[in-house]
Amino acid sequence: VTARAEESDRIVGLEVGADDYITKPFSAKEVVARVHALLRRSARAATAAQGAPAAPGRVLEYGEVRVDLEQHVVSLEGREVRLTAKEFLLLQYFLEHRGRVLSRDLMLTDVWGYQYTGGSRTVDVHVRRLREKVEPDATAPARLMTVWGVGYRWDPSEATT
Repeated sequence: VTARAEESDRIVGLEVGADDYITKPFSAKEVVARVHALLRRSARAATAAQGAPAAPGRVLEYGEVRVDLEQHVVSLEGREVRLTAKEFLLLQYFLEHRGRVLSRDLMLTDVWGYQYTGGSRTVDVHVRRLREKVEPDATAPARLMTVWGVGYRWDPSEATT
């Protein structure tokens, strides 16, 4: 919650990892509605993996990338990778939907939990930062691929375990 209501302030807040951005003055009804929306998103995220909630101790592995959902730890080639909360959710979302082309609007709805009708660069910025962390070797084939004019997809050609 902030008094900084300019569009540039809201964009920066969301790009650095905020799940939502509420400017003053605000009503209690708005805050309650946003909390309910967050709870709906949480419920959707729990059922995103082929209709089943994430089991305790569940680990997603894809090639050299390992995501421990319970411990909230990501490792690449055995080394821990530090991600922001939003980067972690985005990586989890890509791995749970690997091979599928995911549009920016879909990611905004499912990962960020809101629909934005304007041209938001939030997804692009987070994808770029995630790439820097999970694809440190620029000469290696990309895991996180851009599908121009559509969105992004996690490369389905790597072996999974």
